[in-house]
Amino acid sequence: MFHSLIFSVALVLAAPAAESADEGFTSLFNGQDLSQWTIPEGDNGHWKVLDGVIDYDARSEAPGVKNLVSKQEFGDFVVKLEWRLKEAPYQNPRVPYILPDGTHGRDIHGKPIQLTLPDCDSGIYLRDPKGKSQINMWCWPIGSGEVYGYRMDAKMPPSVRAGVTPKTQADRPVGEWNEFTITLVGDRLTVVLNGITVIENAELPGIPARGPLVLQHHGGFKDGKYTGPPSLVQFRNLRIKPIEAAATPVKRSIDDRTPPLNKKR
Repeated sequence: MFHSLIFSVALVLAAPAAESADEGFTSLFNGQDLSQWTIPEGDNGHWKVLDGVIDYDARSEAPGVKNLVSKQEFGDFVVKLEWRLKEAPYQNPRVPYILPDGTHGRDIHGKPIQLTLPDCDSGIYLRDPKGKSQINMWCWPIGSGEVYGYRMDAKMPPSVRAGVTPKTQADRPVGEWNEFTITLVGDRLTVVLNGITVIENAELPGIPARGPLVLQHHGGFKDGKYTGPPSLVQFRNLRIKPIEAAATPVKRSIDDRTPPLNKKR
């Protein structure tokens, strides 16, 4: 029995270490402060760290843009993050019925179909803090992960608008944590939500080659109530892995190639 135990221990010590699922990733949030992010000037403490997570109450007092912006810029990357919508107190009367091609469904009279649903709304902008590259986090039946700015742009080709429309709804209920794995290489985007691929190799024409990540503010608050779907949202375990551009093969002319050994000169 003693020899058997020694043999078992030896096998464990000899076995290669398991590769970490997060190997190559670096953290974008240390769980203690927002030192890796730029807080909007005049925010007055609404973007904050609460119990080890980034917490937002959708009430930033910043006079301008109210989003939280990463201090670092990125090119191609894989980013992973967990997020949850804390609650959805706002009743949105204009939630559209979205078709698989990204357009809005209409009734027999040709009018857009609109639903009244509890709603909460945030997202993460990729490389472009003022552009259309926002990955949505919300309560719409279409599901999170869609790229609203591209889907709603009628000037975009139908293939682009369909590509940024989620294949399925993979969100967990409001109050529960979700996980995104977002891969952006060049202008091609893939989004995995809770282990399910909802966007695959979608094209984002015109997206900048580099830029920050941005956590979105949404909604307003007046006279004690929200005036739009609020960003009552939390984030944790934000990490990123840059993707290096593949080396371009060097093309050589026929004269540069090494001749076969048996070739006579």
